[in-house]
Amino acid sequence: MHLVVAWERGDEVERLQAEIATRGLDWRVSWLPLGDGATGSAADLDPDALVCTADSGWSRCRLLLDEVRVRHPHAVRVVLMEAGDNARAVDALEHAHRVLPEPLDAQTVIDAVKGVLDLQHLLDDAQLKRAIERIGALPSAPKQYLALTRLLRDPDAGTHAITAIIAQDPALAARVLRLSNSAYYAIGREIGDLRTAVVRLGQDALRRLVLASEVFASGPDMDSMRERALRTSWLAGQILPGSGAGVAATAGLLADVGRLLPPDSLGDVPPSIAGAYLLGLWGLPTPIVEAVAYHQHPTRMSGAFWITGAVHVASALVNGTEVDHDYLQRVGALHLMPQWRALAAASPADGGTSAD
Repeated sequence: MHLVVAWERGDEVERLQAEIATRGLDWRVSWLPLGDGATGSAADLDPDALVCTADSGWSRCRLLLDEVRVRHPHAVRVVLMEAGDNARAVDALEHAHRVLPEPLDAQTVIDAVKGVLDLQHLLDDAQLKRAIERIGALPSAPKQYLALTRLLRDPDAGTHAITAIIAQDPALAARVLRLSNSAYYAIGREIGDLRTAVVRLGQDALRRLVLASEVFASGPDMDSMRERALRTSWLAGQILPGSGAGVAATAGLLADVGRLLPPDSLGDVPPSIAGAYLLGLWGLPTPIVEAVAYHQHPTRMSGAFWITGAVHVASALVNGTEVDHDYLQRVGALHLMPQWRALAAASPADGGTSAD
């Protein structure tokens, strides 16, 4: 394993290399200096993994990540940034597999790199690929959701442009109006125009409602699937507050997306794994793909309680399945179960999508 660390401090990189060596890993660590006037290409160093800090300049870090993505598509890409920078963290997931909080910690980096490699290996399984080939036409990527996500990253995008996307689908527009007037969101007068409904719901709730409407658009039992997905989304976002809430809510929404695929074509492949493969084809961020793949078996994850753990708990409580108490004990989160059960019992009856 060749790990390239793009950082402004060489002494920190040396410390990381020493800590990795003490754990018995045969990893080579190279330092790519960042900071004022720094040049050099991470891709030229032929990395198996790249760790980049955003604090030395996010534009420079993003350039390195994209360069590695193009020239070494299987390399693991990790960003470290200050905790609480939610907007930039969401943007970073478009360029990296993992967004980790500073400071640079050896075990956290090791867990992140290994986790991405394990997921890549899982989704490269020959049996899974044969099962997907038998399906033929796969569900198409949610175009409205992806267009809305891109639009919301534009600081100059106004409510009018967002409303125009929603208005393209009358059924979706009706759901937006209905949810904005539900008990969970309604404050005062009833809303009858789409633009005001968009403002009332907020960007995060709107994005997940669009995603649910596109993914669970038609077919038997789609209404109940959509309702469970929205409830799981809401609960996952409540379980994991802070910068991970929005990602957890989206992963919770898509936890059972594999059930949209015909089971007779999957054979022995679990729907969760097939669903994760589908999301990978759609280009969704790795933490979401990983949570969908492992939420029923969270013990396969290393590291602390994060997206996968939140989706595991939320999905189990919404669907009435067993929560893995041994896993929660290992990650130090078991004591929070009474609080999470109370949240599940109080979740909005209409499947409110807000994770705020």
